[in-house]
Amino acid sequence: MSEYQVAFIGTGPEPETPVWGQSAAMAYRHAEGYDRQPACRLTACADIVAENARAFAERNGIDDGSVFTEYERMLEATSPDVVSVCTPVPTHADIVVACAEHEEGPSAIHCEKPMAVTMADSRRMTAACDREGVQLTFNHQRRVSAPSRRLVSLAAGGAVGDVERIELTTKNLFDSGTHFIDLCNAVLEDRPAEWVLGAIDYRVENVRYGVHNDNEAFVRWRYEGGVDAVAAMGDDADFIDCDLRVLGTDGAVELNPPGDTQLRCKRGETEPWEEIHTGEPFSDIPAAIDDVIEGLETGAEPELSARRALAAMEIILAGYESSRRRGRVDLPLEIDDNPLVALVESGELTPQPQSQDRE
Repeated sequence: MSEYQVAFIGTGPEPETPVWGQSAAMAYRHAEGYDRQPACRLTACADIVAENARAFAERNGIDDGSVFTEYERMLEATSPDVVSVCTPVPTHADIVVACAEHEEGPSAIHCEKPMAVTMADSRRMTAACDREGVQLTFNHQRRVSAPSRRLVSLAAGGAVGDVERIELTTKNLFDSGTHFIDLCNAVLEDRPAEWVLGAIDYRVENVRYGVHNDNEAFVRWRYEGGVDAVAAMGDDADFIDCDLRVLGTDGAVELNPPGDTQLRCKRGETEPWEEIHTGEPFSDIPAAIDDVIEGLETGAEPELSARRALAAMEIILAGYESSRRRGRVDLPLEIDDNPLVALVESGELTPQPQSQDRE
């Protein structure tokens, strides 16, 4: 196995008190995954706030001389093999493209999700890394967690018959929804979606990691082969009493159902629910880092590849585009922007400022 020097762009503040939606200090969580890899050595970091970078370096054994406030200088001085990008979403595209095109750029870039603000930037990142031969992955860590892998194996293995519909519920379509839509794609072995129909509500400002997010959304999309997916989004969404449900001709499997179990599976209309607990977390960032390194070692496409992340982003932004058009959107998606952001910037949507007591 090769040895990989790992660098971080965007360390964030100390991780013990994350402010979800503003700063989650994800670099610290990525670092835990690299620490688990014998082949990885944490060698450099950059953050525009110098004290944040120094604190991260001290926590992770990085030399003082490898701490920077400008990531371009970090690349020139340290030539890392792997870079984790943990900055706010609007900065992802420019940083990823600059890293990929840098003369001393890395072999792999692992970027936080969502990919970027717009469809154009999401495509631009993917194209730049493809062109430069850089492995690009996104931190959809739920796809590679043990509970999710078990869900996918049950569905793909015919435990519930032929999959007919997938249902999900989560906080919003863009920031949280990217995890679960990516997981829907995984259940169906990444078959393409054909069309998307969506409606959104955005009356109270909800900016997460620098990007506008819907307050509520209801989205339906159809995959090739006729399988439907339906998603209800919102802080108080109770569309289903689990995170994600796969319905088949002979039963159902649910992720995070009521109670203390992680999964439950019903293998026939008259059969009882079988409870399944993997003993591993729902959100497994070390498993995501394992996927990054395995891709470098084997040359195989990582589970968290840019191609797969782009498919999730297309469904998300098609949901917003459907609301803007007031009609169904056929895929592939031809727009370049983010329709929700565009509607706010044009004044067609005017969300009210958040109250101080709203999370």
